[in-house]
Amino acid sequence: MFAIVAVLLIPAYLTLRTVVRPGVLVMTSKDPTPYGYTWSLSLWVVPMVAILLWLRAHPQYKLPWRSFWTTVGLLVPLGVVLDLAFGNTFFTFPNAGATLQIFVWGYDLASGTWLKNIPIEEFGFYFFGVAVALLMYLWSDMVWFKRYHPAGRFGDPVAPPKVSLHWPSALIGVALIVLAVLYKKLLSPDPCGFPGYFTFLVAAAFIPSSLLFDSVQSKINWHAFSFSALVMFTLSMLWEATVAFPYEWWGYKPHMMIGEFIAAWNGLPVEEPFLWLMVSFAVVIVFEAIHLVQLSRAQRGASSIAPP
Repeated sequence: MFAIVAVLLIPAYLTLRTVVRPGVLVMTSKDPTPYGYTWSLSLWVVPMVAILLWLRAHPQYKLPWRSFWTTVGLLVPLGVVLDLAFGNTFFTFPNAGATLQIFVWGYDLASGTWLKNIPIEEFGFYFFGVAVALLMYLWSDMVWFKRYHPAGRFGDPVAPPKVSLHWPSALIGVALIVLAVLYKKLLSPDPCGFPGYFTFLVAAAFIPSSLLFDSVQSKINWHAFSFSALVMFTLSMLWEATVAFPYEWWGYKPHMMIGEFIAAWNGLPVEEPFLWLMVSFAVVIVFEAIHLVQLSRAQRGASSIAPP
């Protein structure tokens, strides 16, 4: 997996860094993308509906819905907390015309007040994005790469799980945060502020995933994961780097970023490609841990009521 990512990222980095004098997008209208953010959610809704319709047409394939909804129920609130608690600290939302203009209150750390400026579309993205990432993985696991699916996916017996936290893995996350702070203060052109957004991503997504990784890595269908992660990365690049960020559906406050921006993508913070990669990683690991525990509980329950 690391080799696949490196093969894609190295030439992408070499190409993007050649843009040293980027052009400037000139808006010719005060509302260049009417309801653009709203309509863009179809990038997630349409694949989700397509997979659900496919599953309905092929009833022999059964998703582990309990594990699915438990995973969604755990991860979607992270995005909600991000916006409600830190949305006005990390982000801006200058293009209201791209939304339904239905806003939610979010806390502004700088002023210590609550502002009603978080678009409702943000919460749609968190739900549909997590759901599609997981559905894409499970569909790929059951259908596209079913020969590689691990034992236990379809209810066949598995050994009792040993889901334990591998605390040394958390040191990787701590090291990433330290490196981000050092880069911000010593090497970035804007040393003021703190890389709060990256710190949140690492603390909320990377560290929990790395803690569980040793317990579930043998249960992951890595072929299915590779396919679903690349699809999610491509969708995210099309969505954010091509349209959403250039047309200001949302923006980022530089003093809360690491300080490295991608000039070819209108100055998109480097945190975003990291997030595109981490979404599938975190979703799949959390799902596999939950599914393993629930499957084992079901097996123990069935054995306890089985006749002697």
